[in-house]
Amino acid sequence: MGPRINNRIISKSVQVIGSDGQNLGVMQTSEAIAMAMDNGMDLVELNANATPPVAKIMDFGKYKYEQKKRASEAKKKQKTMEMKEVWIKPFIEENDLQIKLKKVFEFLDGGDKVKISVMTHGNRRVLARGRDAVPALFEHVVELIGARGTLESRSKPDERTKSIVIAPAKPAK
Repeated sequence: MGPRINNRIISKSVQVIGSDGQNLGVMQTSEAIAMAMDNGMDLVELNANATPPVAKIMDFGKYKYEQKKRASEAKKKQKTMEMKEVWIKPFIEENDLQIKLKKVFEFLDGGDKVKISVMTHGNRRVLARGRDAVPALFEHVVELIGARGTLESRSKPDERTKSIVIAPAKPAK
């Protein structure tokens, strides 16, 4: 919603602040509205919970524009972090793993999280050679990533698709 202005202010009296920021004291709401209208401005209720409520004489259109502009600036400064995913096979060769890790490093350097997944169900080689291969592979991958990223989470042991999530390393201050 937003602050109440002019005739929408329900309080009988308000603490009035002038357009220059000077405290004009407590006065009747109707008197404060008339004063604001004489200056070609609006009476805007800033703090409805105070006793009496605090209202300021200002140009409400300009106030809304500045609020919108501040919100837009704050939104621009936010960095949205995406989750990228890289799939690897349980028994990947070292050279192939290095190629996949280049992509992982590219994502981490771009500020994105990376989910490294290994499909284990329906693979007879994984079942035949034991399920120890996947955790060992993940340990090896984390070791290779080193200081460029930090291990954030692992998949649950009972999930069909095993995965780990790597977050970009925080820069040293």
